[in-house]
Amino acid sequence: MATVNVYLTFNGNCRQAFDFYKSVFGGEFPYIGTFGEMPPQEGKEMSQEDKDKIMHVSLPISSETMLMGSDTGGEWSSNLIVGNNFSVSINADSKEEANRLFEGLSQGGNVTMPLEDTFWGAYFGMFTDQFGINWMVNYDDPSKMQHS
Repeated sequence: MATVNVYLTFNGNCRQAFDFYKSVFGGEFPYIGTFGEMPPQEGKEMSQEDKDKIMHVSLPISSETMLMGSDTGGEWSSNLIVGNNFSVSINADSKEEANRLFEGLSQGGNVTMPLEDTFWGAYFGMFTDQFGINWMVNYDDPSKMQHS
């Protein structure tokens, strides 16, 4: 069965916020990555400030829940207002479940990133549903996950 987590979006202070959350909840970040670590995009130069922003961070809160977040930047930052700075993040148990949930929940909404295999090894997509709620659907295929 899928698990649901809250995904918070910040305007440049994600690292500080998650360091604070970590000081309260304890634990460690299983992953923290910056926009500067992304593969280069053709025709798009990123400022050093944006390169240092958090692309994704996760902090386990319990055995079943995770607090996740990122900074916003570029064309996305002008759209950030309190109230749309979070997404419901679903971690599916299979690619089939991810497809079913994505297709069902996005009906009548606006797909902002179709489900696709990503450079970080997940099958991932995003949309805003017909009620204005932001969603992320993720499937971590064990055969594609990078191990450090």
